Amino acid sequence: MDGHAPQRESRLLAVSDLHVSYPKNKAIVRELKPANPGDWLLVAGDVGEKLEDITWTLGLLAGRFERVVWVPGNHELWTTQGEPPELRGVSRYERLVEVCRELGVVTPEDPYPLWEGAGGPVRIVPLFLLYDYTFLPPGCATKESALEYAHGTGIVCTDEFLLHPDPYPSREAWCGARLELTEGRLAEVADQDVPLVFVNHYPLVREPTDILRYPEFAQWCGTTATRDWHTRYRTAAMIYGHLHIPRETWYDGVRFEEVSLGYPREWQRRPGGRELLREVLP
Repeated sequence: MDGHAPQRESRLLAVSDLHVSYPKNKAIVRELKPANPGDWLLVAGDVGEKLEDITWTLGLLAGRFERVVWVPGNHELWTTQGEPPELRGVSRYERLVEVCRELGVVTPEDPYPLWEGAGGPVRIVPLFLLYDYTFLPPGCATKESALEYAHGTGIVCTDEFLLHPDPYPSREAWCGARLELTEGRLAEVADQDVPLVFVNHYPLVREPTDILRYPEFAQWCGTTATRDWHTRYRTAAMIYGHLHIPRETWYDGVRFEEVSLGYPREWQRRPGGRELLREVLP
């Protein structure tokens, strides 16, 4: 016996919706560390709204984990007061990608990395798809009627005011372009017989939104265009956030993990015992 503790297997971990503009959340992020030197971390969006906060968080995590993979949430894409006003829409996203590359963080614009640790090999597929208002609330047949209904109830996503699609004419047009681009890339890896781990801010299917307290919010939560991706492609797991309802569900035999921290008022009410960093593999 040499007195050294046995090294545990490296793990593929995931988290989202860190929202570090809240001091209590930032304090939690300061303590996030891998259990093993080879652990990877998937970050499924909504790190924060300010470039300074996003850079600090991803830099901290990239310095601790073997590899960090990030996808944007809606909050990262907001153009808020005090941020460079010219960074709207695509320009803001491209600046975020530049920041990640400076930090060594993988983005949806980079080659899909191969996890060969415990439970692998799997191909990590970070997605940036947005939404297109096709998760319509009950009783609504069009985007226009759904938005009218939402405004009537007062449940309107802040994206309507801060997430600009420039130079696209609308958020759904930007979503359509991202879907086309991504499907082309997926076609290149679909025949490699390596399972995929999808990482997206939004779920690929609508069902997880059925639990929302306000069903009108679902229209800002994804697109029906991805409803069969987890079956069309050989999928090991689907990682998402945005809903602030961390849980595991299964659809067509595929595990979906909502991995968000959320706002302090939300996570402070949850019972203890659930690890923030969710184990994707093994």
